[in-house]
Amino acid sequence: MKKIILSMLTIGIIFSCGKVQKEETVGTVQTEIQKEKKSTLPPVSDATMENAVIYEANIRQYSEEGSFKAFTKDIPVLKQLGVKILWLMPIYPISTTKSKGSLGSYYAVSDYTKVNPEFGTIEDFRELVKTAHDHRIYVILDWVANHTGWDHVWLKEHPEYYTKDKEGNITHTVGTDWTDVADLNYDNQEMREQMRQDMIYWVKEEGVDGFRCDVAGMVPVDFWENTVEEIEKIKPVIMLAEGWEPELMENAFDMGYGWDTHHKMNDIAQGKANVEEWDKRMIQVDTLYAKDDILMNFTSNHDENSWNGTVQERMGDAKEMFAALSYLTPGMPLIYSGQEYDMNKRLLFFEKDTIIKKKGKFFPLYEKLGKLKNNNPALNGGKNAASYARIKTSHDDKILAFKREKEGSEVIFVANMTKEPVKFDIEFQGKFKNYLSQQEIELKSDQANSLGAWEYLVLVQE
Repeated sequence: MKKIILSMLTIGIIFSCGKVQKEETVGTVQTEIQKEKKSTLPPVSDATMENAVIYEANIRQYSEEGSFKAFTKDIPVLKQLGVKILWLMPIYPISTTKSKGSLGSYYAVSDYTKVNPEFGTIEDFRELVKTAHDHRIYVILDWVANHTGWDHVWLKEHPEYYTKDKEGNITHTVGTDWTDVADLNYDNQEMREQMRQDMIYWVKEEGVDGFRCDVAGMVPVDFWENTVEEIEKIKPVIMLAEGWEPELMENAFDMGYGWDTHHKMNDIAQGKANVEEWDKRMIQVDTLYAKDDILMNFTSNHDENSWNGTVQERMGDAKEMFAALSYLTPGMPLIYSGQEYDMNKRLLFFEKDTIIKKKGKFFPLYEKLGKLKNNNPALNGGKNAASYARIKTSHDDKILAFKREKEGSEVIFVANMTKEPVKFDIEFQGKFKNYLSQQEIELKSDQANSLGAWEYLVLVQE
């Protein structure tokens, strides 16, 4: 009898040991998966945004394949351009009901927590994020909180989440031609909470680093404020508003669009405004925004390119000078997919339209400007930005000259913002190196200077 009991105990011990070993093995595998998924990139900080370049990725058009995998291969290339923040245009499944074109709009979302199969799988997306993080690039997702596509499950299960007309029919956003989307009703608190949880999913489960929020000003500010507060209990995030309203950046967003700055660039390039209008805009920025507010500077983005024209169409021969100015003026510069390859076509919005990746003038220019932005504190443009001081010239209506300074470093920008050569005197002196040509330049207040049409100088201390 004792032998039988001992035998049973032995079997029990062997069985339990096997179970423990199996559990340990499973636990080890899960731990390894978690380690692999966990980013080695430190959480975003204020310092991150001081010297960052942001890149807007149009996954559909970036490559012939239009996939996460194809884009991921080029992340090391973005690193060469000084990119520190990667903004992915909407990656979610696209609604087919009432859709526009053959492929529909990225902004007509049918499910906030899945990826568009056109781009690949969730595993492909995770590899994209991991690769970006391995190259010390943060990833933010384009978030569409104002509306959903007409296929979204909420339309069937929660019609109360949506805006309705007098007859009780769900409508698209009033005052727009966005007929491919249904407008969300932010009076509904349950919808707000579900939207918040869907955003939290991408930060908590997929490791993204923040959001660019579509038409942010059309969504109540208190939703953004409460949502950011909840998200940042997980980790610090980057929040970019597609909006200019200062109240968006009081508590919810780190950065907004420099729309009026962009419009001034277009107007000057087209001869509708001069440097005096630029100066007024800089005063307006100081008046409207707090010192720790960041504006995104750009010569193009997906809306501008598809609907208002290419950089060449809008800025012509001034396009290179304004590209440089977007890096030199306070704020954070944006590169839109294809700009680094001198793209000169309006990308179709609802169809496949591949970007041709052939290096020309702009890739080396962005590479040099990115290096300067990343490494010279005089171009800091975040919450503790470098100073901006206008330098007086004899033609302040035609010549823009200013100094950026921080921590003993100086960068000088001088540009002719007209289509004709200009001779001028400048009230500044010192020895500098022309950053782009590496030639030595000495500025003197008593000497005549000249710049050709749209010519510019980026000067750094010797």
